[in-house]
Amino acid sequence: VQLQASGGGLVQPGGSVRLSCAVSGFHSMSYAIGWFRQAPGKKREGISYIKSSDGVTGYANSVKGRFTISRDNAENTVYLQMNSLKPEDTAVYYCAVGWPTVPLLGNEYDYWGQGTLVTVSS
Repeated sequence: VQLQASGGGLVQPGGSVRLSCAVSGFHSMSYAIGWFRQAPGKKREGISYIKSSDGVTGYANSVKGRFTISRDNAENTVYLQMNSLKPEDTAVYYCAVGWPTVPLLGNEYDYWGQGTLVTVSS
């Protein structure tokens, strides 16, 4: 199983960026793909997820209304559209796949991508 996260970079406050998570080698009937982030000196934070079975999504309060998760089943790719970015959104962003009972908790995900850095700064 491989997850390839991409799309990070330097963006100005108020700007937007779209992250991609390409998943390969994973075959399951029902699972969730989550996005997590970790800022320097801080704990990992679950920020969004999408369930494969019904497309249900969820967001952390810190990003609700600004970030949108979506999927392209044909491309086995999940996206995270990040708008109205703030300096506090600066972090390494990871995608993960698994069968979590609490989808915003990272300890129930089995496979992780390598992370992509998003820096929000003027």
